[in-house]
Amino acid sequence: MTEYTVGQVNSYIKNMMATDPFLGNIYVKGEASNVKYHSSGHIYFSIKDETGAVACVMFRSNAMTGLGFRMENGQQIIAHGSINVYERDGRYQLYVQDIRLAGTGSLYEEYERLKQKLYDLGVFDFEIKKEIPRYPKRVGIVTAATGAAIQDIRNIARRRNPYVQLILYPALVQGDGAAKDIARGIETLDSMNVDTIIIGRGGGSIEDLWAFNEEIVAMAIFHARTPIISGTGHETDNTIADYAADKRAPTPSAACELAIPDVMTTVRRFEDAERSINRLMGFKVSQALARLDSVEEKLRILNPKQKLIDHSIYVDNLADRIGRAMNMSLDRNKNRLRILASRINGHSPSAKLIGGFGYVECDGEPVKEAEAVNSGDRIRITMSDGSFEADVV
Repeated sequence: MTEYTVGQVNSYIKNMMATDPFLGNIYVKGEASNVKYHSSGHIYFSIKDETGAVACVMFRSNAMTGLGFRMENGQQIIAHGSINVYERDGRYQLYVQDIRLAGTGSLYEEYERLKQKLYDLGVFDFEIKKEIPRYPKRVGIVTAATGAAIQDIRNIARRRNPYVQLILYPALVQGDGAAKDIARGIETLDSMNVDTIIIGRGGGSIEDLWAFNEEIVAMAIFHARTPIISGTGHETDNTIADYAADKRAPTPSAACELAIPDVMTTVRRFEDAERSINRLMGFKVSQALARLDSVEEKLRILNPKQKLIDHSIYVDNLADRIGRAMNMSLDRNKNRLRILASRINGHSPSAKLIGGFGYVECDGEPVKEAEAVNSGDRIRITMSDGSFEADVV
């Protein structure tokens, strides 16, 4: 009995596979699964179908030349390469050289080709993106006249701002002539000087959404003067129109929310603020009225008006008392003055002239003795009723 090591077995199987012409150049079709982009640039994934799965690896050098799109789980692909054994794990895997999409692969290839072309032309440049007006008055819509998209847009617009005018260009969004119709709708609404244009439709397969991947639509968006929001498909769908538009929304409903501000929420916020202010003012007024009632009660108790009346009466009485006291004092002073005047009058020299007495002056001096005058002197004699002059003999 011959014994072999694990390495010998794996090496033998590896050599068998390497020399098998069928396994050396094989195309494997299935669904991409467990896709992982490694930091090294290599891509690890599996191809599976209802019967099983095959581990795959695509090295960075092959990915740069043999892969024209970004791989995602669930894609139907056709991987070309060779199958061999990874000796360390004893596990066989497909070493992929190039990959293309199966079924709709030609559409994806066209999608990637056009995307790269428009990117090189600058159609996707962020520098040329236009700002979406904050408060639009007229919003144009390019979509089907019937369907969930337009109904959702109408409902959301009515809820967010019922005063915005919606102008619908009913366009084909699927099938022959849809791309031209969408482009014509963009050009028509752009000429009507609306504030914002929404283009879009509901989700679907790549074939359903293909009208929004046409170059004519992208160029109509690029040349439009009006800001354009693209809301095509579901959140995971990305069309050429999404890249070309000034703003991308995951759905038509989200596009409407980006285009039309929720002014009704602002109105309700103001209404709430008004109610709060009214409540606060009512509370302040109630407090002021309560304070007023308290002051009125204090005034009623203290009764300053009555106190003023009482003080006025007191002042009047006091004035009367002061007046009477002053009159009494004046009378007393008058009587005293008369007495004093009488006394003073009794001591007055002129009072003594009454009854024949007189006052004699010589040369302006009083004559007190008869010897003080000589014969021939001129004297003045003052009586009680007058004066006269005389010569001394």
